[in-house]
Amino acid sequence: MYSVFSRALMTAGTTATLAVLAAGTAAAHVTADAPGAAQGGYAVVTFRVPTESETAATTKLSVQLPGVSSARTEPMPGWSAKIDKNDKNEVTAVTWTADPGNPGVAPGQFQRFALSVGPLPKQDTVRLPATQTYSDGKVVAWDQPMTEGQAEPEHPAPTLTLAAAKGGEHHHDSAATEPEAAHDDSGNDDTARWLGGVGLVLGALGAALGLGSLIRARRS
Repeated sequence: MYSVFSRALMTAGTTATLAVLAAGTAAAHVTADAPGAAQGGYAVVTFRVPTESETAATTKLSVQLPGVSSARTEPMPGWSAKIDKNDKNEVTAVTWTADPGNPGVAPGQFQRFALSVGPLPKQDTVRLPATQTYSDGKVVAWDQPMTEGQAEPEHPAPTLTLAAAKGGEHHHDSAATEPEAAHDDSGNDDTARWLGGVGLVLGALGAALGLGSLIRARRS
């Protein structure tokens, strides 16, 4: 019994260690995240940029976009943002650069760069190749495609998985979803009040029954 328990602990420990190592490897990549992003819609994309170098800081990040009509950067103290457009007035790239006097993202640290962008392509996934520049002049291109069934490449491109468009509706910014959210909150409040009223009635009924039982018990 003890031997079986020991083997189980060793197996669990090995699995946990491998999971931590895998998470550490993934965390070292430049990644993109956009919860709720849907095809044809608008979303806030957050790029997570770790500094892998042990001696140099990250001083610039450039991200390629799939020709969207709108891209807005979030103000970041110590960083300047530049938006590039093509001859069709579509946004094709965004570049963040550390301002003079800003040392950048130091070794062992990471920085988030947020971007409101859209409309997103009508496809299941979208690649957003990125270029990371260090203070010592080294440039790392995060542009390798992920292939299903194959090992992850050394420098995978940040990739978003997009949900299917809802009823063909396109939200032009995040504020477009606020009325719907407010409606949902109102409905939840009404339900909560209704349940609360039912609870009060049942509580009062229970109290009355309990009081009646107590009176009958005293009389007997």
